Amino acid sequence: MSGTQEPLVEVDRLVAELDQVDPPTLLDVRWRLVGPPGRDDYLAGHLPGAVFVDLDTALCGVPGAGGRHPLPDPTALQAALRAAGVRAGHPVVVYDGGDGMAAARAWWTLRWAGHRPVRLLHGGYPAWVAAGRPVSTDAPAPPPGDVVVRPGDLPVLDAGQAAALAAADDAVLLDVRAAPRYRGEVEPIDPVAGHVPGAANLPAGEYVGPDGRFLAADVLSERFAAAGVTEVRAVGAYCGSGVTAAHAVLALHLAGRTDAALYVGSWSNWVADSARPVASGSTPGR
Repeated sequence: MSGTQEPLVEVDRLVAELDQVDPPTLLDVRWRLVGPPGRDDYLAGHLPGAVFVDLDTALCGVPGAGGRHPLPDPTALQAALRAAGVRAGHPVVVYDGGDGMAAARAWWTLRWAGHRPVRLLHGGYPAWVAAGRPVSTDAPAPPPGDVVVRPGDLPVLDAGQAAALAAADDAVLLDVRAAPRYRGEVEPIDPVAGHVPGAANLPAGEYVGPDGRFLAADVLSERFAAAGVTEVRAVGAYCGSGVTAAHAVLALHLAGRTDAALYVGSWSNWVADSARPVASGSTPGR
């Protein structure tokens, strides 16, 4: 499988690949912003052979001024991936509880780390179960992998770069949070409500169907174009802490924008500095 492969894999295709002599490495990254930890779901049942990888502690750095889900330390990430059996150049499939958010951040993190053969199981664990495929409660102990983390394979924005992108006429910065949070009417998590001045709002629900699956590529292109994404404009995305925005970056890849950048710190990083301006209302507010 090439490094430019389709970033999604459907259940039937994955079943066939798992029957091969050297199947893909499976990573279960189920996660919730609030509620029971994803490991509980994993222990209750997972794809046979899948290894649980925690988004908060393995795929992200320590929360702080850099945001609630900052970039991981490369050395720590490499150790976590090797412990999960990830091998250099060997295909990885990540999955979550079905909405694709945590799996997209895992997909993005591995791609950022230089590991190209990684895909997301479309529909996640629910799609696997709905297809009548077997599940397991056994926790495998894979042989240590030899993946080498080389950061920088996907573009990243810091706060200054995000601000510049939002202010530029030849670029667009997408805020993919729910519209009330973008408008500054409510902020359930971070201490300040509003959005980055100049950012355009495209809530995550606009580029997925009711079942949480990504829309067709041509429909995605239309939705992004309506938000100001064109072939000649640079594009970046942010959310509350860089998880949903990674999902948006994956959607942009599906729409052909493989150059889309992620503001990893997102709103939780932006408001960590009180000197940064905040806009409110339904317009970008440059």
